[in-house]
Amino acid sequence: MVTEDRAAELERGHLNHGHKIEVFDVQALDRMLPVGAVHQGMVFKVTPLEGVALDDIADPAEGIIVMLDQLTDPQNVGAIFRSALAFGARGIVVQDRHSPALAGALAKASVGATEKLPCARVTNLSRALERLADLGWRAVGLDGDSHETLETALDDRPTVLVMGSEGDGIRRLVAEHCDVLAKIPMPGGFESLNVSNAAAVALYEASRKQKKA
Repeated sequence: MVTEDRAAELERGHLNHGHKIEVFDVQALDRMLPVGAVHQGMVFKVTPLEGVALDDIADPAEGIIVMLDQLTDPQNVGAIFRSALAFGARGIVVQDRHSPALAGALAKASVGATEKLPCARVTNLSRALERLADLGWRAVGLDGDSHETLETALDDRPTVLVMGSEGDGIRRLVAEHCDVLAKIPMPGGFESLNVSNAAAVALYEASRKQKKA
């Protein structure tokens, strides 16, 4: 918690680097933030992160890209950013109208990954997959009802991992633009993974295939 005395001290020493420090009581901070936000006594107002163009992360075609089809839970999206960065993905592609902002709970769940991993926000995922195919990418969509396993579907070519929402999965038109649909086999008998956990498994498998190339 920054007190008024400490704020004045920071400003006198120019330790605020030109930023304005305002002191509020805890209740005022609570009212400024979404319900359940954990602020630990400090809140920063920052400029929203800017996205990149699709070609910026896709050209040249190499490595892994993650595409998220209508994932709206910021915790899940943030966790996927974290896993994507850990496994060396080139970037994340989301649909502009159906994805959370790269801030707040999402940014916290990503543990800084949103600051390091490029994100392309596109109008239409199907058209984005067409463009990626033109650039040399192969799209692998995750579908629990597929007969093909992720291990056999993946190879060493540049790969777009397409993840759908937990409730509806990948939408039909997006699935039709995938080169192959594959499932994560679950011999334990519990046939459901949280989408962020599924993304981590898929990223591990995809990165393992690429390293064998």
